[in-house]
Amino acid sequence: APRRLAMRLWARLALPVLLLPMFLAQEGVVHRGGHRAGNTSRPAMLRLSDNLLANYKKGVRPVRDWRTPTTVSIDVMVYAILSVDEKNQVLTTYIWYRQYWTDEFLQWNPEDFDNISRLSLPADSIWVPDILINEFVDVGKSPNIPYVYVRHHGEVQNYRPLQVVTACSLGIYSFPFDVQNCSLTFTSWLHTIQDINISLLRLPENVKLDRSVFMNQGEWELLEVLTQFQEFSVESSSSYAEMKFYVVIRRRPLFYVVSLLLPSIFLMVMDVAGFYLPPDSGERVSFKITLLLGYSVFLIIVSDTLPATAVGTPLIGVYFVVCMALLVASLAETIFIVRLVHKQDLQQPVPPWLRRLVLERGSPLLCSGEQPTSRRPPATAQARTDDCAEVGNRCSHSGGPRDPEKTPRGGSGPPPPPREASLAVRGLLQELTSIRHFLEKREESREVARDWLRVGSVLDRLLFRVYLLAVLAYGVTLVTLWSIWQYS
Repeated sequence: APRRLAMRLWARLALPVLLLPMFLAQEGVVHRGGHRAGNTSRPAMLRLSDNLLANYKKGVRPVRDWRTPTTVSIDVMVYAILSVDEKNQVLTTYIWYRQYWTDEFLQWNPEDFDNISRLSLPADSIWVPDILINEFVDVGKSPNIPYVYVRHHGEVQNYRPLQVVTACSLGIYSFPFDVQNCSLTFTSWLHTIQDINISLLRLPENVKLDRSVFMNQGEWELLEVLTQFQEFSVESSSSYAEMKFYVVIRRRPLFYVVSLLLPSIFLMVMDVAGFYLPPDSGERVSFKITLLLGYSVFLIIVSDTLPATAVGTPLIGVYFVVCMALLVASLAETIFIVRLVHKQDLQQPVPPWLRRLVLERGSPLLCSGEQPTSRRPPATAQARTDDCAEVGNRCSHSGGPRDPEKTPRGGSGPPPPPREASLAVRGLLQELTSIRHFLEKREESREVARDWLRVGSVLDRLLFRVYLLAVLAYGVTLVTLWSIWQYS
């Protein structure tokens, strides 16, 4: 009886122990089934978003230890150069901007949320660093990207295209072969380096020569993008981290060479060719005046094309001014030569010192072929003719006077002519004398004019060579400077 009683007590105690595991297993199956049914009723992305933003405070820097700085990695890719305003010293660019940072409050286990490792969240719902560009001078027309990517380990990826209007010190002295270097400085406006630190997302070598997205069909060519990190201190106790991107661009000069330089060069070549017109021709003066007027109109047309600043003038502007001055000097030289060789009735002979200096010394040096001519002595027949005019009919056939006392009276010679014939011969001889005087004076004036023409031709060649040397020296200097700037 005691043994049978003990067996009953053991059976009553062992039965619950044996049934307890079965009951617990059944409860676990029911619980997992209910949880799976709840999961299928609510999407994982919605549950994850609610879980992350439920108690999130976007006004607080997302670190668990306030001593830990938030490191923001940034990257810039230049997409296009929209405009370069030399007058206002403003550069407008379009860039692709990327920034990464770690948010310690936006972390989760992907296995708990259907293996979701990346989620897009509204940028207005989370903390975003206050990083901006120091050189900003105007708000660009950038598209608004309202979302950011968040990865399960807390990394936030913020991609934005930006139209950046920044101030830049633009140098225009070497226009149109100028190279500009403009900086984009990214820094936090409020947080010091103890709170927000800035780093470069890619290697500097990869950023420097990256032109994968640059639109390369405009006026400006992207040479390189240089990077530099530095600490900027406003006060001795606080310093700020900043990352500088130096955008180096170069202007394509072909349009300006064709529209500005070539027409000016053609006009200068025509001015040089105008020296081959005869110096005593009045057409040279009108030709030079026409070139000067044409160049003035050309400068008026291209004045809007040249960049203008209050601190400097491009070298091409100086080039145009010097070309205008050369054209004026050429016109002045032409006026001087034409005035020198102009024929006048009362023109003075060439001074002996000028004849020796120009014709005897200058002409052989210039190889002009102008030889000085010796002045002919005055004619001796004038005295003879005057004597014949005085004695009238007593002139012999040879033109000399005949002595009436030595003339034989009874000779076989002809009798003397009558008085009327003697007066006629005397008048005829006077007319011949006046005609000869006129011809001699005209020949002398022509000889004087020829001498002045020779002097003018020699001086014209001399001034032409000086002018040509000045034009060539000026042109070689400009071409050398522009070549150095183009290929430097």
